[in-house]
Amino acid sequence: MNMSYTRAKLVYASIITSFRVSIYSNYIITIKCLKIKVDIRHKNHYTKHMIDNYEHYITKNIKAFYKRRLFSPIVYIILLTVLWFAFSLGDILSPIHIDDSVSFEAAYKDSDRYVKTTLKKLYFTGYTMKDGNDIKGYYYYCMRDKHCSIVLLAPSTCEEGLPSIDKLTVVGKIVKGKGTYTQFVNKLSKDLSWDSKGLSDTITGYYLNEPEYHLKTTIFMFVFYFGTLIYAVISLIFYILCIRFPVLAPACQNLVVFGNPHKLLAEAEEELATLPQLATEDMFITEHYFIMTSPYGNAIVPIKEILWIYKYSTLHKILWYHFSISYTLHISANKHLYIHCPKNTKSDIDGIIDYLAEANHDILVGFSEENRLKVQAVQGKPLHIERLLAWKKK
Repeated sequence: MNMSYTRAKLVYASIITSFRVSIYSNYIITIKCLKIKVDIRHKNHYTKHMIDNYEHYITKNIKAFYKRRLFSPIVYIILLTVLWFAFSLGDILSPIHIDDSVSFEAAYKDSDRYVKTTLKKLYFTGYTMKDGNDIKGYYYYCMRDKHCSIVLLAPSTCEEGLPSIDKLTVVGKIVKGKGTYTQFVNKLSKDLSWDSKGLSDTITGYYLNEPEYHLKTTIFMFVFYFGTLIYAVISLIFYILCIRFPVLAPACQNLVVFGNPHKLLAEAEEELATLPQLATEDMFITEHYFIMTSPYGNAIVPIKEILWIYKYSTLHKILWYHFSISYTLHISANKHLYIHCPKNTKSDIDGIIDYLAEANHDILVGFSEENRLKVQAVQGKPLHIERLLAWKKK
């Protein structure tokens, strides 16, 4: 009886233990399954997050790059506009024509600084304005609006001091008398046995200064003014077009020597969106492309077209203090396409170089005269010629 009871007890204990082991095993299996599901979900979420981050990543960076560049031409155009009105540059370019019924003082107070007018019955005063030992101008007087007006003529205009001139059309700047003009009035008053106040009441305090209108300087100034203005406007229009149509950016248009820029850009973006094979802060390698999206510019180049890669360092310093060293990746590709990736770390560039060299065994690695000569022998026509020929083929 006792033996039967003991055997039954052992059988019961065995059944209970097996049941517990079964429950424990199922629990572990369930936990592992849940963990695997969580890992898969996390991985899928991470992958989706990365794909979302790199969706149209190249075009986004091209747009951002040219948005940052909008500031300079806009500010420059505004500055030129302010200068145009503040300094009456329009009057310099096209002087206001005034007749002899308008006095110099009235024209000056109407903000007409640069004028063109016809003068009659001019008489030389006997005084000149000098700049060192050189004579800058000759003082003449004439009647204008029933007042005696003073005109300073250039030596070439008055043939270096003609006693009188019957009629003359001249372009000059109306100036308020001071400095040398005041000295001239004082000397003239002594010659006429007048006091300076009495002569000042007779002669207007404003005079026409022809030498102040420097024709050569004016031409140079306006060539520079309008030249830089046109450049700023063209730059602004180009930046806006690149923001609106990123494929027009040089980074994409340089691809025309390898095929259709629009298709190559789309392919590069698709490969980047499905996760790059190697990525640094602003450089990426996909299955077929090297891509750069840095604050200094953007670039896309097919890996199979790369001929030569090397790095060089730049020491950054202020006066005698050396504060950092940065590295620049230089890439030479077929069709004279050159790419510089500045201000990167040595580890990032070394990683890119190693991966590119592994992806394309024909790439020359490292700077040397031998490599330079090899690339020079392979390269064809200059890039702008290659691009022109590629567009013609289309």
